Amino acid sequence: MAIKLKLKKGDKVVVTAGRDKGKTGEVLAMFPTENRALVQGVNMVKRHQRQTPQNEGGILNRESKIHVSNLAIADPKDGSPSRVGYKINDDGTKSRIAKRSGEVIDG
Repeated sequence: MAIKLKLKKGDKVVVTAGRDKGKTGEVLAMFPTENRALVQGVNMVKRHQRQTPQNEGGILNRESKIHVSNLAIADPKDGSPSRVGYKINDDGTKSRIAKRSGEVIDG
């Protein structure tokens, strides 16, 4: 069952659990039905690529999906992990804020 995800493509996130704990990266893609995200430079795996006329074969390092429960938004103020909250602005629009510092999250 898919849950409401508070992360978006382009967010800076920190890995909070697993072998890549402490690494930071940008969200490249979200997969809400799987509750997973693709993060740049995190959860690297080796893939064996067959040679084709367009590209060379060999062993490639690629990012793999990581579960969103192992990710936290990076606080815009200092880059530390934070939870995401919402704030209703005076003009009626809703914006995401970092609970740690209260800063508005761009994106």
